[in-house]
Amino acid sequence: MVLTIDGIKCEFTQGQTVYEVAKENGVYIPVLCHHEQIKPVGACRVCVVEVEKARSLIASCAMPAEDGMIVYTNTERVLKARKLAVELLLTQGHHNCITCESSGNCVLQDLVYSLGIDTPRFNEPEKLKELEQANEMIVRDMNKCVLCGLCVRACNEVQVNQVLDYAGRGPTASVGPAFGLTYENSDCVFCGECVRICPVGALIEKQGRFKGRGKDLELVRTTCGYCGVGCQMDVNVKDGKIVKVTTPREDAPAPNNGSLCIKGRFGYDFVSNPERLTKPMIRVGGELKEATWDEAISYVAEKLGSIKKQSGPDAIAGFSSARCTNEENYLFQKFLRAVVGTNNVDHCARL
Repeated sequence: MVLTIDGIKCEFTQGQTVYEVAKENGVYIPVLCHHEQIKPVGACRVCVVEVEKARSLIASCAMPAEDGMIVYTNTERVLKARKLAVELLLTQGHHNCITCESSGNCVLQDLVYSLGIDTPRFNEPEKLKELEQANEMIVRDMNKCVLCGLCVRACNEVQVNQVLDYAGRGPTASVGPAFGLTYENSDCVFCGECVRICPVGALIEKQGRFKGRGKDLELVRTTCGYCGVGCQMDVNVKDGKIVKVTTPREDAPAPNNGSLCIKGRFGYDFVSNPERLTKPMIRVGGELKEATWDEAISYVAEKLGSIKKQSGPDAIAGFSSARCTNEENYLFQKFLRAVVGTNNVDHCARL
């Protein structure tokens, strides 16, 4: 099956949307409320295109491609409609890019610039909404929310936590937990999926706030060390310290595809904590004292040997960690079974 987009013949398979076909063929169509991991809804109308013989403009992210369809993405009518849609989105709140953490990495900011909107036609709300920042992980700035619904759908469809939804109507509409609860008083598990998916600056990681914008940070792709799943993430580094942890909004790598748990996304401050242990410690006379690795290994071997000699090998048990590699865990159980002579070995993943 073939359709034509801006004069380009594009092959597609049944079930693809116009937006997906355009993206595969290098034709740019802007989107705001759309994400590849979430069902399309066509809410923001930024992705509208003109289809020959169609009476009205269509949302390309939700419109199934049809054989023989002729699509135009940059006509005067389309650009005028996109500009109006973005201007209306700007009326949802106060979009102060000067202090916004997402400045330079904001879909709405990019749209305003590309459409040449220097002065919006419509007024902003008269009152500012207070920031929600009582918890230690996420700052919610509803002054910058454009009601795209990505956080709602990500919470319900990707993480299936079902914490977020819409409330109110018209100018009083908002997004958040049920009954107007704050994050910390709701059933939120602080996975941070809403922070990752937010295309504007409405949801920000609290620990990284005012620590550096995108251009100031070095992204280092690494593997989360909290368990054995192997989630991929980017540590954002400035001056040798981790400022925050992020994952790509689009084309995120497996196995987690951009999602993280509360520990992986927010539990990184221990890395530069001054109380973090950096050397082995041996208890001497009731007090812990620093030692070399050779001293520590010799001390453990001596203690294990004396316990085995006095009480037998089954007086010894081992407990391994999911933060180790499979190879390290294999060696650990092999050491207990073959060297110590006990089968008393377990793993934290079973708890």
